[in-house]
Amino acid sequence: MAEEFTAARAVGSYDGALRAAVLELKRTPKIGARLADLLTAVARCEPLCLATRIVAVPLHVERRRERGFNQAEVIARAVGKRLALPVDEKSLVRLAHTPTYRSLMDARARRGSVEKAFAVAAPRLVQRERILLVDDVLTTGATASAAARALLDAGAEAVYVLSIARAAFVAR
Repeated sequence: MAEEFTAARAVGSYDGALRAAVLELKRTPKIGARLADLLTAVARCEPLCLATRIVAVPLHVERRRERGFNQAEVIARAVGKRLALPVDEKSLVRLAHTPTYRSLMDARARRGSVEKAFAVAAPRLVQRERILLVDDVLTTGATASAAARALLDAGAEAVYVLSIARAAFVAR
């Protein structure tokens, strides 16, 4: 199945130090300067460098309440500050509370679990914008595709995905 986003880039694969950084970020709303610098360097490469606005993949209200923060917003703020791009934390909303253990799902089930999970609450903020969609890990691309589809349907010109790590997904 074709992805809805234009391009996706990550600092590296989901193992070693990057895996540890992602897991720590899920517990503590801080990102180290070195990791922020690496993310920014990736965001400065084509075509991500064409972005005009940053949007973090949102958490569902219940998940955000449980965790106390959204790790994708932490990443977005760090990158936005370094790139001097606006960070939009309001436009994209998560409507559906997706299962926590999605890693046990195959690619089709993962796509189905997020298919209509996102909506754009403030379309005027994303219209004609080139969005840098930020998340911690990109696995199958299902979440990023669903979020990108919502942004494109609301009038975004393009959606580029930036993540700390890209996980190797093994089809079941």
